Amino acid sequence: MTDRCEVFKFDEGKVNKLTSLIENQQKEIVQVANLFKALSDETRMKIAYALSQEVELCVCDVATIIGATTATTSHHLRHLRNIGLAKSRKEGKLVFYSLDDDHVRILIETGLVHGKETIERG
Repeated sequence: MTDRCEVFKFDEGKVNKLTSLIENQQKEIVQVANLFKALSDETRMKIAYALSQEVELCVCDVATIIGATTATTSHHLRHLRNIGLAKSRKEGKLVFYSLDDDHVRILIETGLVHGKETIERG
């Protein structure tokens, strides 16, 4: 079986409907693409997973958990914050991070379940 059509023929109704939907959701699509780009980095995914397991963690906690320097960890956390995956608060000399909302937690959990299923299927 080949992985492409042998002839070029498309459903005009479906194409027009979906082209319009995509055009109307362009900003959201870009935001979601940036979110997935951020999570495609293994270090940032580890950080996001750790944050999904606790209400909040300070930068030093996260650095110790992932085995990285605080500078590297801060860089990754700042990136997650800038794209809306995480939020931060400062308490004295410490900076604490948490996931931005439950949608992010659900996305991480869903991704992990899918990853496990993919591994089990071989």
